[in-house]
Amino acid sequence: MLQRLKALILRQYYRFSSVHAWRGALPTPRYSERQLPLSPPVNIRIYPGERGAEHPLLVYFHGGGWVIGDLASHQPFCQRLCELSGCSVVSVDYRLAPEHPFPAAPADCLAATRWIAGHPDECGPSNGQLVLGGDSAGGNLALCTALALSDAQREILAGLLLIYPVTDHYSAGYDSYRTRATGQVLTANLMRWFWDTYLGPADPAGEAVSTRPLLSPALESLPPSILVTAGKDPLLDEGRALKDRLEQAGVALNYRHYDAEEHGFACSHAPRDAAKDCHTRLADWLSSLAGRA
Repeated sequence: MLQRLKALILRQYYRFSSVHAWRGALPTPRYSERQLPLSPPVNIRIYPGERGAEHPLLVYFHGGGWVIGDLASHQPFCQRLCELSGCSVVSVDYRLAPEHPFPAAPADCLAATRWIAGHPDECGPSNGQLVLGGDSAGGNLALCTALALSDAQREILAGLLLIYPVTDHYSAGYDSYRTRATGQVLTANLMRWFWDTYLGPADPAGEAVSTRPLLSPALESLPPSILVTAGKDPLLDEGRALKDRLEQAGVALNYRHYDAEEHGFACSHAPRDAAKDCHTRLADWLSSLAGRA
């Protein structure tokens, strides 16, 4: 009961703080919503891109430690990316823990991705390919979804967009959990609580294939990727470890590190200079994927 109450309070705070931080920064959003005919149903929000027909469709999984975050908390960021890149963006509202612990979130993301891949014309203009993207826990879900697709299904992927993603469990002992334990919104203790709430009774060692993409032996199968890390982040070291693993696997990688920024700077904090630079780089990378279909 206390765990659920904490989650509800954090969800309200996260949604309010994100919307408030972006207030006045963007014009009135243009989007539509629909419920995908899945079991259970999954809600999505569609942002049609002005030049979407030339580009892959970005399927976006929001961050929030698999516990908080929703379509509203990440609406400004998705709108911004849509406007800058010209790509259509589909934001996926997967189920959250503790009400729905693992494997609910990755199951929803995988099912939604497969449905969208089979019905791209119903999700805004695109060239028929997909980019999977996400921040923090959403980056984890984007990676896990890409790795869970079959070889044939993965052929439709034009890229991966990863913003300070969760790539491994805290039990791995990354030093940034110690050096960046406090001093920013995402503390090491909060990240541990997110992991424990998300996994519930599941064993992080036993579920490594489905929850810890850094350990995957199939990283070489991933498409071209863009990766963003932040200096003031307990997840910094595992993000850098992902950079090394992707480069070793031969994945075409565009990497950008923002040493003075903290976790959340790109999506849920006020869009300051570093965030604007990040948005531009993400949009330029998305635009560079045009014509790869």
